Amino acid sequence: MSFISNVGRTVLRPTVEAAGKSVSLALQTLAVLPQTPRRLRSTLEQMYLIGVKTLHVVLMVGFFIGMIVALQVGLQLATFSQQESIGLIVAPMMALEMAPLITAILLAASVGSAMAAELGTMKVQEELTALDVLSVNAVSYLVLPRVLALTIMSPLLSAMVAWVGTLGGGIVAVSQLGISFEGYVHNSMDSMRVMREIVPIPKYLYDGLLKAMIFGFVTAIVGCASGMAAANGAKGVGQTTRSAVRNAIILIIVLDFYLGKALM
Repeated sequence: MSFISNVGRTVLRPTVEAAGKSVSLALQTLAVLPQTPRRLRSTLEQMYLIGVKTLHVVLMVGFFIGMIVALQVGLQLATFSQQESIGLIVAPMMALEMAPLITAILLAASVGSAMAAELGTMKVQEELTALDVLSVNAVSYLVLPRVLALTIMSPLLSAMVAWVGTLGGGIVAVSQLGISFEGYVHNSMDSMRVMREIVPIPKYLYDGLLKAMIFGFVTAIVGCASGMAAANGAKGVGQTTRSAVRNAIILIIVLDFYLGKALM
């Protein structure tokens, strides 16, 4: 019984508390959404930091992910002499699955950790307390711009990753599988002809962008909530930064599965 109680105190209780704080912060952020025009400048600054500063890393990783997918899947298709169909697989896989997932994980590791570290430093230095004394809503002033920026930029980056990943797959298809680039492009475009009834956007792209937007929102909330819960000085900031990245990536992977089922 003592072992179980120790596990509950050291593992389950902190996890439940972190989840509760994240849900509470998400609700508070949604409640202050009408204040978005007042935070437009801060939101644009965060969008620049999230989108422009991480663009080269995200695109490079996406390009090589597309090449890896095309190479591995193409080699398997080649055993059945079906390598010409590689474009029918790479384009929808990048748009629906790989692009939003890879983008979200990279943003969680870079942007989510930065949010947790920034807000964590402000918390341990009592800057958040100072804002409260000045009657400034910290959620509106600090959290809302970061959540909006990451929620908006995630699908945009995901769309770019899907494009460069498909391009990387085409390079592999031509150089390693002996397929004409024109045939690869034709198959890729043909695979994206299925449209969503709600909006005139290819189904795989629409579902992938929706996933990316949700992943961005979750990553920002987890990062900000972890930072605002920091304590015990610099050591606490490091711990909250690590937990923010870990929890965000776990949530992204779990949500990816359930969103995939819901969007089928």
